[in-house]
Amino acid sequence: MQAKDINPPDGGYGWVVVVSAFMVMGLTVAVLKTFGLFFVEIQQHFDGLASTTSWITSVTIAIFHLGAPVASSLCVRYTHRAVVITGGILAFSGMALGFFGLSMVWMYITTGFLQGLGISFSWTPAISIVSHYFSKKRALANAIASAGECAFAFTFGPFFQWLISQYGWKGALLIIGGIQLNICVCGVLMRPLASSCLPKTRHSKTEIPPGNSVSRTEKEDKPPIIHKTFNWMLLRRPEFVLYTIFGILAAMSFFVPPLFLVPLSYSLGIDESWAASLLSILAVVDLAGRLLCGWYANLHVTKTIHLLAMTITLISTSLMLLPQANNYLSLAIFTGFYGFFFGTTVAIHITVLADIVGMSEFDSALGIFMLIRSTGGFVGPPLAGLIVDMAGDYRAGFYMAGATLILSAGFLVTLDQLQQRKERGSQTSTKPEKTTLPYPSLHLLKDQ
Repeated sequence: MQAKDINPPDGGYGWVVVVSAFMVMGLTVAVLKTFGLFFVEIQQHFDGLASTTSWITSVTIAIFHLGAPVASSLCVRYTHRAVVITGGILAFSGMALGFFGLSMVWMYITTGFLQGLGISFSWTPAISIVSHYFSKKRALANAIASAGECAFAFTFGPFFQWLISQYGWKGALLIIGGIQLNICVCGVLMRPLASSCLPKTRHSKTEIPPGNSVSRTEKEDKPPIIHKTFNWMLLRRPEFVLYTIFGILAAMSFFVPPLFLVPLSYSLGIDESWAASLLSILAVVDLAGRLLCGWYANLHVTKTIHLLAMTITLISTSLMLLPQANNYLSLAIFTGFYGFFFGTTVAIHITVLADIVGMSEFDSALGIFMLIRSTGGFVGPPLAGLIVDMAGDYRAGFYMAGATLILSAGFLVTLDQLQQRKERGSQTSTKPEKTTLPYPSLHLLKDQ
């Protein structure tokens, strides 16, 4: 039993967990990514500015990240399964209450705060438990799980557009909330490993007779398990700090293109149905990028951080080119490039975090990383909305996102150089030990 806990299964029931996480990604992040379809409807209903309306998405993203450490802590105390189920109930509540649409502040609280907390309590345990179930195939498993948001976003684009046309944006929110209740079903299927939750560790203590030396070791091992959730000492590690700064800048950019893609297409005179199809194109190429990059990363041909730096550079390039589109065809092509490279990035960025801190600190690192990265997700959409209002053109938001991603790539390069320097330092420190080995044999020759 304990051997099973130490070594991840790398398969078996783990694939059931991957499928459940796949569904959770689709019912949470895919909804967030396609929320741009509601942007113009809500803006017109409340007669607000783009910057004011974008705060709904901004609050959702911020709470999604801020809730991650809390979700990680609750996973240790109450298991991943319980937290995912709670997240499903919160996500439903946010959408169902948003149906009333009392005011813009009401939308901030419901579809912003409650929906964001529901996404956080669902997404964080789902991605965490997949990493616990897999070791050698972790990159591939994470890629398949994260692909859920693409598969769902492909259908959610036209489906949500149809819901809005048939039931209005308020009725569409209520129906989407009901669909999100399926997160609870996915949570039930997430059977935790004993090493992944604290309650099972407590039970293992009672199985060892009192006075046994092993029971003393069990007691000594307990505090690190508790501290894994909030190991703030990680902030003293330069590698983790650099990667967190990268995460902040990336979060400022990632949620801007899906938010303004549909409004940009409207400004170009593209029909609503064709505009919604752009989100479907985005989802298809995103899915292809995740699966392809996950498969390639699993071959261990290229260092994952090098792969991530390359994909970030390609995303920023595609975002700089996307505003040059002046019709549906060119907009669809540039959207496809952006979506593909975005998919490759999402497929491996969690794997890179695990490589930097190690699995012993992964739960803690994931919670802290998401917490700090929330500042980028909170500031990004309103900042882009403000720039759009000042420029009077939705293209300005894409330029802002592309420039921010270029800056974030610089921190990845710095992180890689720091890791290489430490590796060279560790190699040179072992050389004196090797040079001292021949000397005893020389003394023996003299004695002879």
